[in-house]
Amino acid sequence: MSVTDHDLDALRYSEAGNGKRFHLNRVSPTSRPFSSGDKATDQATLEQLTLKIDEWQNLLLANRNRKLLVVLQGTDASGKDGTVRDVFRNTSPLGVRAVGWKVPTEEERAHDFLWRIHQRMPGAGEIVVFNRSHYEDVLVPGVNGWITPAQIQQRYAHINDFERLLVETGTTVLKCMLHISKEEQGARLQARIDDPTKHWKFSLGDLEVRKQWDAYQQAYADAISATGTAWAPWVVVPADSKAHRNLMIATLVCRALESMGLKPPPADPALAHLKVE
Repeated sequence: MSVTDHDLDALRYSEAGNGKRFHLNRVSPTSRPFSSGDKATDQATLEQLTLKIDEWQNLLLANRNRKLLVVLQGTDASGKDGTVRDVFRNTSPLGVRAVGWKVPTEEERAHDFLWRIHQRMPGAGEIVVFNRSHYEDVLVPGVNGWITPAQIQQRYAHINDFERLLVETGTTVLKCMLHISKEEQGARLQARIDDPTKHWKFSLGDLEVRKQWDAYQQAYADAISATGTAWAPWVVVPADSKAHRNLMIATLVCRALESMGLKPPPADPALAHLKVE
């Protein structure tokens, strides 16, 4: 299925500052707008997209004047790990780096909340994928009441300025919110409990956070409303279907790379008649 920019309008938000709020409940986590409806076709398309990402990444390395930051944000069990694994499975590790964000360390807390983030930005010709992101430093303390509403808005303003800085210095920012239902999250957490090989992915704290489901859903809607900007819009990815999630994000990554207008660098005239003896 070919999804146009018009089709993406309901899933993309870039109206921050224009007085228009984003309502997360307008997107069904069970929908599959990028699916053809045929499993085999979708799998084949995903494989083609992952190979295309590798081609674009090679051009990105050759040009070295552009960068791509992919932000994967979502609740526990929304599929951030799986997205990194499946979407970038055919990509050379030479130009792709995944960063998983945890609770800030004592040293990190001694600085402003974006200090640790800025150090992990993509370098020239690089793709960096964030598994969670700087948004955790607003969502978690905001829901738990560790920072005030005024501080929340201040941090979102700082994030908008930070992302503008990135974009204006050559980084394309692709922000994806992996949107799953409470029922699907429950099933995935239970699967981790039932399978001893997946216990490492489960924490009892996940159940405490699950009790705050409604608060986090509202916090995500607030975050998207405040930081879905023209230079760094949000895209909400219906993610109850893992296959659809991967297909959609792979498509978005390909489009982001294609929009950079990357071309092979000009040939070096000095190599025109050079022969290796």
